[in-house]
Amino acid sequence: MAHDIHIIGGGLAGSEAAWQLARRGYKVRLSEMRGGGDMTPAHQTDGLAELVCSNSFRSDDDEKNAVGLLHHEMRRLDSIVMQAGEVARVPAGSAMAVDRDIFSAEVQRALTEHPNITVVRERVDALPDSGPTIVATGPLTAQSLAESIVTATGSDRLAFFDAIAPIVHRDSIDMSKCWIQSRWNKRTEASNEDGDYINCPMTKEQYEAFHQGLIDGEKTEFREWEKDTPYFEGCMPIEVMAARGVETLRYGPMKGVGLDNPYDTTEEHPQGRWPYAVVQLRQDNKLGTLWNMVGFQTKLKYGAQIELFRTIPGLENAEFARLGGLHRNTFLNSPVVLDRQLRLNKAPHIRFAGQVTGCEGYVESAAVGLMAGMMAAEEMAGRDWTPLPRETAMGALLSHITGDADATHFQPMNVNFGLFPPFEERVHKKARKEAYTNRAKESFGRWLEGMERVPA
Repeated sequence: MAHDIHIIGGGLAGSEAAWQLARRGYKVRLSEMRGGGDMTPAHQTDGLAELVCSNSFRSDDDEKNAVGLLHHEMRRLDSIVMQAGEVARVPAGSAMAVDRDIFSAEVQRALTEHPNITVVRERVDALPDSGPTIVATGPLTAQSLAESIVTATGSDRLAFFDAIAPIVHRDSIDMSKCWIQSRWNKRTEASNEDGDYINCPMTKEQYEAFHQGLIDGEKTEFREWEKDTPYFEGCMPIEVMAARGVETLRYGPMKGVGLDNPYDTTEEHPQGRWPYAVVQLRQDNKLGTLWNMVGFQTKLKYGAQIELFRTIPGLENAEFARLGGLHRNTFLNSPVVLDRQLRLNKAPHIRFAGQVTGCEGYVESAAVGLMAGMMAAEEMAGRDWTPLPRETAMGALLSHITGDADATHFQPMNVNFGLFPPFEERVHKKARKEAYTNRAKESFGRWLEGMERVPA
């Protein structure tokens, strides 16, 4: 099939861009190297839109949460990622989590069945010299293509490390020492009957011994050229957090507040006292057979992980479906090399999308792919692109990537209200998040009314 546009990379961003373009009538060639003889250090399959880290799309609250607002905007634009996410959804409290295998399969089915999309299993080694192109190769871009990108941008790559959390088989968890509960007992329609997290409590002595084990455990050694690579704060390895102080984890992923330990009750606290510290596990697949250790991204070596994590109450005999890992992520200095429509300044026929642009997170990556697809469609139709308002989640994220961020210290960013324009009038702190979302929805609605309607 002759194509109108070439998309390189079949992850979340590339898949979303292909979907948006195909639905607007454009013929898409989607190149994905996995399945054609190549693989990345982090992927396990050749499935399109494979989730390589957490299975969570984070909060689905679109009233007071920035990422939930992003979900809302993407749904209004018929996002394939959000559609597949609903099909693959598993209980996760107020968050949106998915069965990663069902999710990938659903995205792949939708794309391969669309008559305007041709998926080609091939590695692309250089940026095309001509023709509309979207590069969505993600943070694990193949070396040859990465070198071509560096040559085209005329600037060095930036990089950080992204750590992967372990996944545990549910039937290997000793539930006589753990209990199921959501923090503060928060529930949604997708929640399990008792709650959405398995909680493994720790006493002060157990916690301090565990903390010391994180400090002393054997870590992955970096190569010389990797030693100055910064971590992304939103995906910090747990042992790096532990090194910041003995109490750091108790105010982060191991906080016990809002959880009633049924194994530690008193007359004053008949429902259970809050544990000194807790390890939480979240359901990872629809069957409920796999659970991931929340916030436990790690660069500990495999042997050290097994030895230490089996000291956690309830995980003494844990069987791990996947241990934690570490991979190097690569991204552009986008405020310098891309324009406001994600086009490469030195080669405007090429757009970039997804994590390679310097966004962070599954839905953020998909959202940038969605925007790149829409921008390319408008350009090929000969229409001027109407910028997304900065008051919206998508507009705020795009503004950060393409110009608002400090190019000297550019780092990946999740969507958050800190990226949104402040209010001119004073808004009380307690009402600020809801005010952000209300303003964004109104602004997004007006913007959407002015866009061309897409055939169903």
